[in-house]
Amino acid sequence: MLAERGTIEQLRKRLVPAGEYRPFARGDEREAWEALPLEAKRELVRGGEERLPFAWPALPAARYMDYVRNGNRSVYENAYFERRRALLQLVMAECAEYEGRFSEQIVNGIWAICEESSWVVPAHMSLSRKGFGDGLPDITDPVIDLFAAETASLLAWTVYLLGTRLDGCSGVVRDRVKLEVGRRIHTPYLERDDFWWMGLKPGRKVNNWNPWVNASCLSSFLLLEDDHDRRVRGVSKAMRSLDAFLAVYPEDGGCDEGPSYWSRAGGSLFDALEQLYGATNGEIDVYGEPLIREIGRYIYRVHVAGKSYINFADGDANVEIDAELAERFGRRIGDPQLSALGAAAISPDSLRPRYIVTLFRYAQTVLRYREVSEARAKPPLLRDVWTNGLQVMAARETEGSERGLFLAAKGGHNDESHNHNDIGHFIVYADGKPLLIDVGVETYTAKTFSASRYDIWTMRSEYHNVPVVNGYGQSAGGGFAAGRVAYRTGDGRSELEMELAGAYPEEAGIVSWIRSCTLQRGDRSRVEIADRYKLRHANGRIALHLMAADAPQLETNGVLLLGSGNERRRLSFDGERMGCTVERIAIGDEKLKRTWGEAVYRIALDVKAPELEGEWRIVVE
Repeated sequence: MLAERGTIEQLRKRLVPAGEYRPFARGDEREAWEALPLEAKRELVRGGEERLPFAWPALPAARYMDYVRNGNRSVYENAYFERRRALLQLVMAECAEYEGRFSEQIVNGIWAICEESSWVVPAHMSLSRKGFGDGLPDITDPVIDLFAAETASLLAWTVYLLGTRLDGCSGVVRDRVKLEVGRRIHTPYLERDDFWWMGLKPGRKVNNWNPWVNASCLSSFLLLEDDHDRRVRGVSKAMRSLDAFLAVYPEDGGCDEGPSYWSRAGGSLFDALEQLYGATNGEIDVYGEPLIREIGRYIYRVHVAGKSYINFADGDANVEIDAELAERFGRRIGDPQLSALGAAAISPDSLRPRYIVTLFRYAQTVLRYREVSEARAKPPLLRDVWTNGLQVMAARETEGSERGLFLAAKGGHNDESHNHNDIGHFIVYADGKPLLIDVGVETYTAKTFSASRYDIWTMRSEYHNVPVVNGYGQSAGGGFAAGRVAYRTGDGRSELEMELAGAYPEEAGIVSWIRSCTLQRGDRSRVEIADRYKLRHANGRIALHLMAADAPQLETNGVLLLGSGNERRRLSFDGERMGCTVERIAIGDEKLKRTWGEAVYRIALDVKAPELEGEWRIVVE
């Protein structure tokens, strides 16, 4: 799609010179910055003032080695990202005020980052041909991971925004940035094709790394590379690599990594496309391509309510989307619903930098804050959604309203990117609040992406809303998949049906296990989950596990109350045939605690007298 529009010869003619590429106002172009809303200016300056006494934290070798020694990546990364967040805040404060008050501390930050032995975080050193497994990076083998590229992008946009200010402090700062980005990023990017995320060699399937790294590298090539031939070759290679990402994306635009990763999958693709569009004066324009449009639309299709999104795989249940990016993406592809989602999500919180921030995006969020905020849009809240590629359905009672019941369910396979063993899994919300949930994922450690991934409780089917069959949960791998998947929808009901036998190991003894997930609309709206099964043997535990956000209460035999407060919903099951226990699972992980609080709850509905054939139905209403 892209490479055919960006051959070397075409790019030699189409790429504007680095000094003429102006996607948004620089710091010395004061009209745009002086026009910022007062609340935005105050927030930016406040953030910068907090960083004036900031002591740039050390990044000791011992903390880098923690990842190899004990699997901990957080201690090093917290200091690493704090440096970058501080620099970004100082840069934006100087842009807002432009009196030179923050310049010296900005130079301190740039210099500290340039002095780092490696910009690659410890968890990603497997990219190195020399340093992998040693615990410390081999600086003679520079490699490019997400955050080395993101660091290059941060420095590139810092120079773009405040180049004249930096030159006034020292004539070597700009040159130092170019030197470090050139040797750490541009040279390996041009010389190597074997980084898995490039997708230029057979082997591992690409994921969000591809557009994220490529968008960051595009920024540094477009803004910092003085050699015209290297600049052209860098942009051309990025376009070829991005094609590898687009080649594996389903036609419906579904992101199998989940909505919290859309910002770095579809969102980063948009970052790259915006730079290609801007750096060629609109000559590279693929916004009319159906796949690009579908990738953008995915994020509002999986929206539940407020900040809640369908969080299958490693997704978070609560997502702070890049609101301005979504609004701008919608404008580019001519989709007012996507623009409305973005405009509805923007708030004063959008002005506060997150843990990992892309300056290219953040600057545009600030500069367009008034425009996007004043749209005062409402999110689309689609009534029915079906993504055929991912086999994910969603249904709510009423289009455009959070009120009532919401159901999402999935088929798919157990080798998705950021996979959980969760075929046939579903979630239920009522009035925008979670009842039956997908727990999500804990803070990443070395174990998360190792052979021991499925020792982690959140990854296992036993902690999703699916059956345990003869004591067995689901297995991981592309061969474990849903079969005979059928989606049906109409005014009265929406339903997803599938065969689950293929999700379980042979030892489970399943001949057939048909699951249907239905939202019934009307006077008696309800969610129904029905399982019908046939087994070769029934000599082990057969049960249905359900994960709940709040402590369920047993109202009567066969009826549990879900939710909290005065707006509880009833979950009905056959209390004569199924026993019921509730397990409180304490949450120690801070990431999960921010979403669910101190605990989640696992409901176990056990078949009292297992037979070779049977069926059950649960109803939430």
